Amino acid sequence: MSATNNPEPKKQFVLPSQVTISDKEFNLFRELIYKLAGITLSDGKKALVVSRLTKRLRHYGLNNFSDYYALVNDAAQTEELQMMIDLLTTNETYFFREDKHFEFLQQLVKQRPSSTKPFRIWSAACSSGEEPYTIAMSLANVIGITNWEIMATDISTRVLATAQKGLYTEERLQKVPPPLLKKYVVKAKGEDEGMMQINDNLRQRINFRQLNLLGNWPVDVGKFDVIFLRNVMIYFDKPTKENLVARLVGQLDDQGHLLTGHSESLTGINKDLKTLMPSVYQKQKP
Repeated sequence: MSATNNPEPKKQFVLPSQVTISDKEFNLFRELIYKLAGITLSDGKKALVVSRLTKRLRHYGLNNFSDYYALVNDAAQTEELQMMIDLLTTNETYFFREDKHFEFLQQLVKQRPSSTKPFRIWSAACSSGEEPYTIAMSLANVIGITNWEIMATDISTRVLATAQKGLYTEERLQKVPPPLLKKYVVKAKGEDEGMMQINDNLRQRINFRQLNLLGNWPVDVGKFDVIFLRNVMIYFDKPTKENLVARLVGQLDDQGHLLTGHSESLTGINKDLKTLMPSVYQKQKP
C-alpha cells in the first residue's frame, strides 16, 4: 500500500461547553465597561458577561477571558472593542414601553404655540429603534409628519444598524395600537419578506447617530424640547448620573422636558429640574 501525501487534518479549536470567568477576569471587564460606558456591572451580571462574550472567544479560538481582555485592549482591535461594548450594553426595549410618556408627549405637542421652529426630540439611548419609532408615530398621529425632528443615538453600532432598517417581526409590534400599525407599518418585500417595516415617511424623519453619552458630543447636537433617557441610568453610579444629567439639561430648551424610566429617580441629582410627575422633569426657568 503506497503512502499518501495528504496532510493531517487541522485540529479544530473546541471551547469547553461550560466556560467560566474568574473574579479577577470579571473585575477587568467590569472596570473596562465602566470606563467606556459608565455602566456598573454588579456581581450578579457575571452570567451575562459569560453568555454574551463566549461567542467572541469561540470566534478567535481563545481559551479564556483574560486572552479576550488582552485582545480588546490592543490598539489595533478597535472594531472588536466596539463589538464588546455592543454586546455588554444592549438593553431590552419594545414599542410603547411605559406608554404614559407618549400620552404626555402628545399632549405637550398639541398645547405648543404655533411656531416655525421644529419640535425636537432626542432619544438618547435608542437601542434597536423601538423608542424613536414610537415617538415618531405619536407625533405624526397628532401633528402630521412635518415640523418635528428626532435624533436617535446609541453607543452600540450594531443596534443602530438594526434601527435604521426599521424591520421587526410581527411579535415585536404587538404593543403598537392597531390604527397606528395600519398607518405607519408595511409588509417588507424582497429578501426581508415575512418581516414588517416602519414606513419610509417615518424612517426618513429620524436621524440615527452613534454617540457615547459619557464621551464628547458633536457640536451640532443642538437644543431639544424633549429628551428621552429611559432605563439607562439605573446602571450608573451617582457621580456619573450627576454629570450626565447636567449635560442633558444644557441641551434642553428653556422649560424643556427630560423623561427617564419609571424605575429611575433624579431626586437630589440636579437642582435645575423640577418634577412634574414621576419620571417626567422640566427644566426650570433661568
